[in-house]
Amino acid sequence: MVRLSSLIAPSFYRLHWDLKQHKHSNYWLKGGRGSTKSSFISLEIVMRIMTDPEANAIVLRKVAATLRDSVFDQYLWAIDQLGVSDLWLDSVSPMQLTYLPTGQQIRFKGADKPQKVKSQKFRRGYTKFKHYEEAADFNGMVEIRNINQSLNRGGSNIVTFYSYNPPASQNNWVNEASDAATLREDTLVHSSDYRSVPKAWLGKEFLADAEQLKKDNPKAYAHEYLGAPILKFGTKIIRFCVIMIKIRIGVFL
Repeated sequence: MVRLSSLIAPSFYRLHWDLKQHKHSNYWLKGGRGSTKSSFISLEIVMRIMTDPEANAIVLRKVAATLRDSVFDQYLWAIDQLGVSDLWLDSVSPMQLTYLPTGQQIRFKGADKPQKVKSQKFRRGYTKFKHYEEAADFNGMVEIRNINQSLNRGGSNIVTFYSYNPPASQNNWVNEASDAATLREDTLVHSSDYRSVPKAWLGKEFLADAEQLKKDNPKAYAHEYLGAPILKFGTKIIRFCVIMIKIRIGVFL
């Protein structure tokens, strides 16, 4: 295999060592466009399955129909980049990747089909890794907690990744759930953006688009490219509701 340091952006070097030393169990990776957070996760999971004969993975998106053209291709990319394509077998139905020397698997599931997510059994090992891609698309922590409770059975050092572009509203559930003040001690929140990624990986057009939006609409740039929440709806909505109630009361008096 090639060296992982040549495939991940510098902003993820410390995170790689954190994983290697088993310092945390839950990783929330947030970032804007081009941050390469999903690339990092896919590389780590593929590599770690190949070095741990008991490890398997479940990769989830909210809607099953979005898996094939997004995160499934992402993991195929990771396998290609690591130079181990001859050691993996890919299948679309069922959607999974199988490590040929041992039979370990990476399975891809949609949360809109919950019965296909629960009680995953593997011929060898257990679900050591879970990856929630586009975590903001899920309905909230109740839905995610139910899935985790079903999959967190057997084995040790289970690791869960949540990758997402932070929604614009600071009041969105995923922004609140990843607030460091409310997290368990075994959880790490990592922020990244395209500015730490080698320019050659992104291309001239990507960089030009980012710079143009930075000039034209700094707030949109901060959200789309830097992954920054930019709206606070809660207080404004409450004030609006109070005003509307007062108006309605005034009408009936």
